[in-house]
Amino acid sequence: MLRVPVPRGERSSPAALAAAAAVGAAAGLLAQFVLSNRGHAPLVPPLSLPLTLVLVAAVLLVFALRLRRALKKGAGAVNPFQAVRLLVASRAAQIVGALLGGFGGGLALSLLGRSVPAPTATWLPMLLTLIAGAVLTGCALFAEHCCRVPPSDDDAEAEDADPAPDAGPADQAAFRRR
Repeated sequence: MLRVPVPRGERSSPAALAAAAAVGAAAGLLAQFVLSNRGHAPLVPPLSLPLTLVLVAAVLLVFALRLRRALKKGAGAVNPFQAVRLLVASRAAQIVGALLGGFGGGLALSLLGRSVPAPTATWLPMLLTLIAGAVLTGCALFAEHCCRVPPSDDDAEAEDADPAPDAGPADQAAFRRR
């Protein structure tokens, strides 16, 4: 299994989201070209797809706002496991939103080169999928932003303190002799 290391505490890369959207668009274009070459009707995503994407975005938004409100109350009001789950879900939703939004965009892009304009029932679900993917990605980015822990007073004091320059692993409490 391929593992992509994500640096601790850093935001998701905009390049990764752009790459996911490009892969989705390429897949949408490829699917339409294959169907067109075989003489089939264009692939039209069901209207339940953009509806589901917007519903997932709304759930992420609700959880992000709840976490944000809890962070304003104080550090003890936040369950760290819930924050991590929200962070993981938001990062996954970013990729899924970019992929499916790009897929809808690729499907719609393939219709632009046709000599006969497509009916509304064909291009509207594609456009709605593109918009819903963008909405999901935006809500997931906001949810990820809400998962950041604001700096506390202890963190500011720890940064000002000068650690011992000669301290090594043997000086840590786990390695000290009793």
